[in-house]
Amino acid sequence: MPRFLRSMARPSFLLLLLPLLFTLSLAEIRSNEIRSDSRAIIPFDEFGFTHTGRLELNVSNIRLSNPNPDLDRSKLGFFLCTRDAWLHVIQQLEEAEITCALQSDLIKPVFTFNNLKSPDQPSFSAVTHETDADQYTLVFANCLTDVAVSMDVLSSMYNLERNGNRDYLSAGRTILPRVYFLLSLVYFSLAGIWIHVLYRKRLTVYRIHVFMLAVVLLKALNLLCEAEDKSYIKKTGSAHGWDVLFYIFSFLKGITLFTLIVLIGTGWSFLKPYLQDKEKKVLIIVIPLQVIANIAQVVIDETGPYGQDWLAWKQVFLLVDVVCCCAVLFPIVWSIKNLREAARTDGKAAVNLMKLTLFRQYYIVVICYIYFTRVVVYALETITSYKYLWTSVVAGELATLAFYVFTGYRFRPEAHNPYFVIDDEEEEAAAEQLKLEDEFEL
Repeated sequence: MPRFLRSMARPSFLLLLLPLLFTLSLAEIRSNEIRSDSRAIIPFDEFGFTHTGRLELNVSNIRLSNPNPDLDRSKLGFFLCTRDAWLHVIQQLEEAEITCALQSDLIKPVFTFNNLKSPDQPSFSAVTHETDADQYTLVFANCLTDVAVSMDVLSSMYNLERNGNRDYLSAGRTILPRVYFLLSLVYFSLAGIWIHVLYRKRLTVYRIHVFMLAVVLLKALNLLCEAEDKSYIKKTGSAHGWDVLFYIFSFLKGITLFTLIVLIGTGWSFLKPYLQDKEKKVLIIVIPLQVIANIAQVVIDETGPYGQDWLAWKQVFLLVDVVCCCAVLFPIVWSIKNLREAARTDGKAAVNLMKLTLFRQYYIVVICYIYFTRVVVYALETITSYKYLWTSVVAGELATLAFYVFTGYRFRPEAHNPYFVIDDEEEEAAAEQLKLEDEFEL
């Protein structure tokens, strides 16, 4: 049985298929180094072509572990393939209709090594004009037994605009620079409004409110850097350093946002001036995990699915993100239980009921925000046509904006009126309602 088919029987090969089926790379100009790699399939970037798509492929420093000139080099090469076509290619291999993916009529060959002028030729260049609009993945196939390949791959995928300029952003993502820029303006406006609110109610401002301002500003700066990052990639295929700023502000934004959710959940600053030991432990867990998550995100974005450790980093990122999302819920639950206990003992049932309702609402909103941005957005990416992949980005950003607005509005600085008195009837009604309610648990 050919090595390609034997590989398909191994679970590890299925893991190699995941990047091919689910990568959502922006596919700017990429330079990749392959060293002594014997994988049967090496997926590179995915790109949505229009009817004026182009692929420029430059491969240099080609070295095979077995330099035998009699090798069938037609079983080594690059091709383009859609997700749907790849599933049929797998079926062809399983049914033994073909012995190598490069033999399938469902793929679009780019270059096979038998077209090298000589076995010792260390480099080649190929240009492919893609007129069938669809989303393709650039793939390298190695169907030879026990042959490891080393090479430097420079790939450039783009679409031609009407004026002849190159657009290095995948179809369906080409409007993202404008989307991110408009959203950054929205967040800068929110920051301005929040500064105005803090100034007007400066006598009732707590430290948590200043921290909220920092979170909003970091989000605005993150979106602005991402807009510039995607804008330069769109025009030139390179971020020109904006990706570094984007990663820095993304790192700060992620840490401060999760820290803010934990601090609000504990009631720090506006309910109590300190953190309990168990609440500090949550922060000690969340902050380092966010550091790991951001490192994993940088590795995922910069290496691409061709890297042998790419899938491992992807799994690390997902695991860490899930742990962080679960951890931030515990302080909110603890605050809810503390408020219920306080309502039974301090004789202020009405006041505690209002606080309890607020924290319950926040708990539900945090769960909805996490579920939408982690599950629903991913589902949209999976089911949406490649032409409309920008909709999943917009959906996630609008959900985040709604979460920021809700948090700011519900926990805004409020002046307490000393002349406001709760009468006995309201206090008794609140006490009765607390007695009738069930425990609020995870």
